[in-house]
Order: sequence, then C-alpha cells, then structure tokens
Amino acid sequence: MEKESGVQDYLLSPKKKDEFSSLKEEVMACEMCGLAKTRKNVVFGSGDIKARLMFIGEAPGYDEDVQGLPFVGRAGMLLTKIIEAMGTKRENVYICNILKCRPPQNRNPLPEEIASCVSHLTRQIDYIKPQVICGLGKFAAQTLLKTEAPITKLRGNWHEYRGIKFMPTYHPAYLLRNPSDKKLVWQDMKKIMELL
Repeated sequence: MEKESGVQDYLLSPKKKDEFSSLKEEVMACEMCGLAKTRKNVVFGSGDIKARLMFIGEAPGYDEDVQGLPFVGRAGMLLTKIIEAMGTKRENVYICNILKCRPPQNRNPLPEEIASCVSHLTRQIDYIKPQVICGLGKFAAQTLLKTEAPITKLRGNWHEYRGIKFMPTYHPAYLLRNPSDKKLVWQDMKKIMELL
C-alpha cells in the first residue's frame, strides 16, 4: 500500500508539494494530545491533493491505525464502493478524518482531542481547496459546521464550510449497522455528483 499517493503521484508546483509534505511531516510527529501515546500510526489522509471532492470522517479505527491509511476496514470498503458508484476512484478524491489518531477501543473523540487536531484538518483543506466536502457522520458534520444539530437533521442538505460546499451524510460504519439507510446516502451522493 502506498502511503504517499497524493503527494508523489500528481504533478504540482514544487512549492505546493513541499508545503503539503511539510504539513504531513508535522502531523506525523504530533503529540498534542494523549492519543499520541496509544496510536500505532498517524493516519494523515490519502488521495489526490488536487481533488475536487474531499471525504472527511471521524477518526481512524483499528485497521486504519495498523495500516496508517484512512478508511481501509469494512467501512472503508463500503466507502470505496460508494465512490466507485459515483463514477470515480478512491485515488481521484481525498479522504481523511477529523482526528489523525485512533481513540482507544474506537471510542468517540473527546472535545479536547478534536480541539488539538482540527487545525491539521483545516490546513489540509486549505491546501487541497476542494469544490465539495462530504462530511461522513456526526463528528465530521458537527465539528466543521460548529453545530450540535443531529446528523439526521444535517444530512441531505447543502451547507457551507469556509466558502466550500459541504454535504453531511451518514458514516459508512453506521450504514453497516443500518443498511436500509444506504438509499439516503445515495441521494446525498447524487446531489454531490450534480454539483460536480
């Protein structure tokens, strides 16, 4: 598995590549919260750093922590199927999480962990400058939209994050437990496809 896929595979200005590589190095060495002591790997993100579409999830799980890549477990396989159903490939989008390190036993992220990590994410977004961000699940949507509204109210509607179109939807892990809601996520993906 290549860990550098968005940085080396695409021709970008050397300055932009260097900036992104520097950010990645900084995040890989991060020890701003307690998760630095329990992680195996920092899960920075993967994909095309010129992507028009960016998917942002909650936090790495067990498989992601082991491999150092986002969305590679069962939920990741489902996300890959969704991306392919949209007519594109994983390597053409950018995928990352709010947290870059796995919370122990996949517990929910703590507010102080999100506060420590969210600046890394905003800098990733600033470099990639996607046209659309798809927030996967409650934590991604609530964190970026600065709201307490439940994902059931947020999903399926266009929002804006710092001038970028933002579509919240259910997390693929939720869909594994609630497959009947896949049709709702597909409605959300169709809205993204229409916009792009």
